[in-house]
Amino acid sequence: MVDDSIVRGTTSLKIVDMMRQAGAREVHMRIASPPTRHSCFYGVDTPERSKLLAARMDIDEMCRYIHADSLAFVSIDGLYRACQHENGRQMDRPSYCDACFTGHYPTHLTDQDQEPDLKQRAEITALN
Repeated sequence: MVDDSIVRGTTSLKIVDMMRQAGAREVHMRIASPPTRHSCFYGVDTPERSKLLAARMDIDEMCRYIHADSLAFVSIDGLYRACQHENGRQMDRPSYCDACFTGHYPTHLTDQDQEPDLKQRAEITALN
C-alpha cells in the first residue's frame, strides 16, 4: 500500500487492519515522503510534536504500531530528486520548506523549542 505520509499513525493503522480483515496475508506500506518528525508552524495543520508518530518511534516501532509487515519512507534526498533536484537537498539552501521532515525551519522560532535532541539529529543526518 502506498500513502503520502504518516502523521499520527491512526489512519494507517485502520487501513492496514481493514486490509487484513479483507483477506490480505501481508501488508507492506510505502510512504511517499520522509517521516514527519516535526510540527509545522507555517500553515499545515500538524499536531504538537509529541503526537507525531515518527517523533516518538523509529521505523521498526512504527511498523509494529500500524500492524504492517514492512514500512519504508522516501528519503529527503529522494524527495528532492523526485522534484527534479538531481543532487538532492542542499543543506545550506533547501529549495522548499522541509522543516516537518528535517527540523530545519526557514525562520527562527522564537516561541517554540526547535532544537532536536541528539537521537533526532542523528536520524536527520542519516536521512540526508
